[in-house]
Amino acid sequence: MTRFLLAVAAWALVATPVEAADLLLVINKGDNTLAIIDAATLNILGTAPTGPDPHEVVASADGKLAYITNYNAGNGVANSLSVVDLVARTALPPIDLGALARPHGITLSDGKIYFSAEGAKVVARYDPATRRVDWVIGTGQDRTHMVIVSSDRKLIFTTNVASATVSILEERAVGRRGGTDWYVTTIPVGAGAEGYDLSPDGRELWVANAQAGTVSVIDVAAKKVAETLTVAFRSANRLKFTPDGKYAFISDLGGTDVIVMDAATRKEIKRVNVGGGAAGIQMSADGARAFAAVGSRNGVAIIDVKTLQVSGFITTGPGPDGLAWVAGG
Repeated sequence: MTRFLLAVAAWALVATPVEAADLLLVINKGDNTLAIIDAATLNILGTAPTGPDPHEVVASADGKLAYITNYNAGNGVANSLSVVDLVARTALPPIDLGALARPHGITLSDGKIYFSAEGAKVVARYDPATRRVDWVIGTGQDRTHMVIVSSDRKLIFTTNVASATVSILEERAVGRRGGTDWYVTTIPVGAGAEGYDLSPDGRELWVANAQAGTVSVIDVAAKKVAETLTVAFRSANRLKFTPDGKYAFISDLGGTDVIVMDAATRKEIKRVNVGGGAAGIQMSADGARAFAAVGSRNGVAIIDVKTLQVSGFITTGPGPDGLAWVAGG
């Protein structure tokens, strides 16, 4: 009996539930799959199929589900979100978005899924509880691409690639009865505005302008560009702050480097060679590591944020792009 109990205890230590581990999620565009990676061991726990041309991914707050935007179905139009059960590592029925074509950016806020739809020039919201899109707002801009929601959910930011603008969507009180409405502020930035991030304190939005070779620093309170930084990249794809706000990492899809900017001085301090053009960037929750998807190498480079050196590489599948982090329970 004692041996049996010891064996059961040992098994329990080894068989840690998936939801108890930190996970890195990686979209593989080359074979339409999602790779699920244990962030501690860097082992691939499994893969699951997605819809056509997956681009970005986000996990539910409980870490059990992943939602993925399917950008292009091959006929120029896609209109679905894939859903993956991260515990069973299997695909669930997709979400049909109807006329909201070419969904791209995606994020989670207050249990709801916010996404952009380039084909409809909108930002929309899907409620998993009711299984329906319960809110849509138009930007009036071309290629409404990525989406960020502020922590209080009163501001939503999106880049509009072809219009070279950023839209700030703001919920404001109207009338005397406590109602609210949404207002759109359009801010010109630079050609190819795409990758961007909101500083951890919520005061600044940094936008990488892929074709202009610049980064626009937007003062969120003033809703205008406070500064334009010249950065020597070929085609910036994503921009991501470290959790402490000290650095901004920029992936250069047209080069081989991830560019590191000092957020306080606004200066470039390092170029980290990841061996190919980088796309999606994700930070670990503790800020110790940055992950950069390198499509030409079919994997993800790991950057030590303290030393600003590549510390490892994970082969994930063909053409990795969008990344997401899942905090373990």
